[in-house]
Amino acid sequence: MSAGLRINNIEVIYDHVILVLKGVSLEVPTGKIVALLGANGAGKSTTLKAISNLLSAERGDVTKGSIEYNDERVDKLTPNDLVKRGVIQVMEGRHCFAHLSIEDNLLTGAYTRNISSADTRLELEKIYTYFPRLKIRRKSQAGYTSGGEQQMTAIGRAMMAKPSMILLDEPSMGLAPQIVEEIFEIVKGLNSRENVSFLLAEQNTSVALRYADFGYILENGRVVMEGAASDLATNEDVKEFYLGVSGAGRKSFKDMKFYRRRKRWLA
Repeated sequence: MSAGLRINNIEVIYDHVILVLKGVSLEVPTGKIVALLGANGAGKSTTLKAISNLLSAERGDVTKGSIEYNDERVDKLTPNDLVKRGVIQVMEGRHCFAHLSIEDNLLTGAYTRNISSADTRLELEKIYTYFPRLKIRRKSQAGYTSGGEQQMTAIGRAMMAKPSMILLDEPSMGLAPQIVEEIFEIVKGLNSRENVSFLLAEQNTSVALRYADFGYILENGRVVMEGAASDLATNEDVKEFYLGVSGAGRKSFKDMKFYRRRKRWLA
């Protein structure tokens, strides 16, 4: 696999006592889309915040392991330094500046870049080619736009910073299926045409695996299964876990015959 993001056996503790992540390891190769799947509370958002160094604001700490980006340790960098390296997180909940217009929201994404006004306008027009809906609504106050438009604004703002990797937290949350498909199509386009890598934390397993190259499934702070997205999408255990198809009453991967403990969890 080519260089990119590597998380090596990290452990995260909140308030010095609550163990949330337990030996999580994963990779996002350059130019790929990787899905981080799991139920609510599995540790997906915590994993993303550990990468982007936002845990301290929530009294969390990475107490073991390491995080590397392009073969350099980044777990001790400030969030601002990480943005300058090209790693940007789009937070869960479509955080926009509600009082600003959509266009002004997008322009804030270029704040960290030392480029001219003319170049900024060119970048903005490029974003509008991916998000034509935003161009139509560009003068609208963001707080009065739809959830889908706010999600597009949040992703577009991240793209204005010229990232090489986007950490996208629950992009489908609270959105209609048609809008979810539209957003994932945009993500796929940004990946293929701009070579932006994506790590998607997502509960909507079926959609995420259709667009991702690779997937990891988290349960209770541990990676319990990983593989090519196409393999996970057809895996009977994955279907059973997420869709509740079986009548056997199994509640977690730990009860499944194919479940395998990984040595890294016991380190």
